[in-house]
Amino acid sequence: MSRIEDRLMQAVREGVAQDRLQLPTLPEVALRIQRLARDESVSAARLAAEIGRDPATAARLLKIANSASQRALRAVDNLQMAIARIGMTLTCNLAIGLTVEQLFRARSPLIDRKLRAVWTRSQEVAAMAQVLAAHCTVLKPELALLAGLVHEIGVLPVLRIADEQFPEVAEDPAALERALAQLHPRTGALVLRVWNFPPEIVDVPMHHVNLRRDHDGPADYGDVITVACLQTHLGGDHPLAQVDRSTVPAFAKLDLSPEVDFLEIDGVQEQYDDNCGMLAA
Repeated sequence: MSRIEDRLMQAVREGVAQDRLQLPTLPEVALRIQRLARDESVSAARLAAEIGRDPATAARLLKIANSASQRALRAVDNLQMAIARIGMTLTCNLAIGLTVEQLFRARSPLIDRKLRAVWTRSQEVAAMAQVLAAHCTVLKPELALLAGLVHEIGVLPVLRIADEQFPEVAEDPAALERALAQLHPRTGALVLRVWNFPPEIVDVPMHHVNLRRDHDGPADYGDVITVACLQTHLGGDHPLAQVDRSTVPAFAKLDLSPEVDFLEIDGVQEQYDDNCGMLAA
């Protein structure tokens, strides 16, 4: 372990232990949408009015509603129509995810590149998680998508400390990667708990990295994100691509053969591509 890696890990762990770790603040628009999402009687008009207070999020949702993934013949030009096309639940989770994306920025070029790379990977995992939940579980696909978007949210407080207190980390990016792998699961669960995210996904940052995790009962969102991460790295050079999938209980929870490429199942590749296009819109 390098000196910078050791110092960074010590700073984060002390911050967690002493309850003084500076956590990212959930954007106000996301807080308001989160509250509306819990109200089963909320109208599309009320949701549109709230989202409309954040022009950037509103514009992205309109773009998503008019993207190829929605397969609509006619373009929509107002938020209420966009919500009707996308669906209330998915709109809420997308809007929250889009506002969280704004947090993945930093002053340091190295940290900024790392944050953007994490967000891109999170979009891919979210796209896969939505399809997995829909095909293989009785879980909510829209919530699986949100879980995918925030499964590495724990990098935010770690990278903030690296950016502000350890500028020399730019000289040892490998040490930063090792520190992130050790720290982000716990800090991620802490962030989601403070943000008052749905309890079903609060522990996803910790659960998805435990490839040997097994539990009683049916598949949960941790299982979905575990498989989504492994699936999106399949065939690549990431360490997760080398994992013996037959040793990962999450595949059995989803009733999937570890030897089968999920994307080869009829219709799955198209749905995954649609989701990727939607999130990139």
